[in-house]
Amino acid sequence: MTVPTITFIGGGNMCEAILSGLLKTSHPQSHIRVSEPFDQRREYLNSKYGVDVFGDNKAAITGEGAKVSAGSPVDVVVLAVKPQVVGTVVRDVAPALLKHKPLVISIVAGVAIKDFARWIHPDGAAGPSDAVPFVRLMPNTPALVGEGAAGMYAEDTVNKEQRAQTEYVVKNIAKEYFWVDKESGIDAVTAISGSGPAYFFLILEAMEKTGVEMGLDRTVAGKLAAQTALGAARMLLTGDDDVETLRRKVTSPNGTTHAAIERMIADKVPEGVSNGVLACRARCVSLADEFGKL
Repeated sequence: MTVPTITFIGGGNMCEAILSGLLKTSHPQSHIRVSEPFDQRREYLNSKYGVDVFGDNKAAITGEGAKVSAGSPVDVVVLAVKPQVVGTVVRDVAPALLKHKPLVISIVAGVAIKDFARWIHPDGAAGPSDAVPFVRLMPNTPALVGEGAAGMYAEDTVNKEQRAQTEYVVKNIAKEYFWVDKESGIDAVTAISGSGPAYFFLILEAMEKTGVEMGLDRTVAGKLAAQTALGAARMLLTGDDDVETLRRKVTSPNGTTHAAIERMIADKVPEGVSNGVLACRARCVSLADEFGKL
């Protein structure tokens, strides 16, 4: 695979996480462009990373006015904008996408590929030669510290090289990443890992609060809980035991951990977590319906 020229539409935190990861792995500045509507943010990205920045999305795709990346045709466009504005953004850049036909990687939550196609071809007259290849990517916020997890879905028009380009992008922000066979699988990925950090923060918040109530300093309680979560995750990721086996190994009969687990089960904690995950997936489906009307 040749080194792709990548344009980011939206210069927020996730864009920066991917961008910085790419540069750390020797991706050339000459093969990165960023479009960002806010002047201060553009200046920051240009000053810190030395890449071309644009206030116009179409110019970021075509390279018009580029300095560092002049002469580099776009290969990949990463859509990293808010769901509420993505329809307007895609309609605006549709002519540039149709002309250059880059791989488009969307990290916009809740927006289906069929809606991107509708915005690009408002008359519905797209043929095979008019297709713009799309991948949906669902990262999560630990990507900001290089500890992300991600799921990816590619439509049929995405070829082998473009799948490789997607993995090239995602490996810079995710330690674990997987392809799903159906687009609905992205909703499941969102429910497990996309929104998952908040579930763990909720649990850690409760543990920290209880630690304070038991007399620990808040910082001490918080760091003990966070390191315990990190250590438990590493045991699962690096060992051979599955999660149930690991739980049983640390839960001695009639011991302290056993008392805690029994109380949590009695309080239906596992059911609450499961119901929360399912509620997240259901909201993904309803959001797709809402954004599909934009």
